[in-house]
Amino acid sequence: MLRPYRESDLEAVVLLFNDSVHHLADKHYDKDRLAAWAPQPPDLKRWAARLASADTWVVETDGKLLGFIAYEPNGHIDLLFTSPAHCRRGIASTLLRHAETALAARGISMLFTEASLSARPFFERFGFEVTEEQDVQRRGVTLRRYAMRKWLVS
Repeated sequence: MLRPYRESDLEAVVLLFNDSVHHLADKHYDKDRLAAWAPQPPDLKRWAARLASADTWVVETDGKLLGFIAYEPNGHIDLLFTSPAHCRRGIASTLLRHAETALAARGISMLFTEASLSARPFFERFGFEVTEEQDVQRRGVTLRRYAMRKWLVS
């Protein structure tokens, strides 16, 4: 079931994020980079503020969180993650399609994101193109990612 994020989802969202980073991105990033990207323990106050400042949606089944997306009114896809136990089952696709539809209804003509090495192929399948390779610093470690965009057809 796709539904809006609730404050009570915070810990489950952060746990899913950490699991996803450490189990799905480990083919592309070493342990130091994964720890810099998804540190333990997580800063729940920072997470609460970030999720509250965006349109955040989750997919859940039987009370278990399977994935989430957070996007901004300007078309920025800030976060899109699925549980490692439920990846490749259409959850991320459902979340991204929801965001595309909601943003297009607001008159947004372009979506953009910063995709990890592991997420780039997913976004490319949905018509996003790389506009720039970026190296960003997180806790003293350099992470490679891709600035990507997609024009929406109106």
